[in-house]
Amino acid sequence: MHHHGYAWLGEKKAFDKESIRRPPGQAPTASSEKEVHDRYREALAVFPTSDVPPIQTAHWLIKPPSMIRGTWEEPKEAGEWLGNQLAEFAPRFASEEDRDVTRLALLVQAAADRLTWGGDVSLGHYLKGTVYHSVALVTCSPNRAAPDLPCPARQARA
Repeated sequence: MHHHGYAWLGEKKAFDKESIRRPPGQAPTASSEKEVHDRYREALAVFPTSDVPPIQTAHWLIKPPSMIRGTWEEPKEAGEWLGNQLAEFAPRFASEEDRDVTRLALLVQAAADRLTWGGDVSLGHYLKGTVYHSVALVTCSPNRAAPDLPCPARQARA
């Protein structure tokens, strides 16, 4: 078992566009057949290469290996990366409460604990203005939430 890190920084309106955050075939309920078809076409075209975080954290594993920001065997090392990501962006967090150093340290510890049993971690924060920062740690080989998804790093080496 190992863990991949993913990070995204972008406009909140891109993050809010659900159709590009779901893989093809996982459309929410639509009111018409045309909407279902349009949603499927958009997902087919955009989801595989978009770096916008997927709705389900495990679906990062469907994305190209080039989107992986780091890989760690040990949960503690993955947690350290997460801590560095949070520390880098914390001064820009819109919420003063989210910038609290103790709170951030507890998030990092909880993330490392979760990874030890194979869970995934996904955090997101609004930054000042209209920007959103998302960071995720995804357990691989196998992923607990989606055990049939192959490891993208191993696919790249094959």
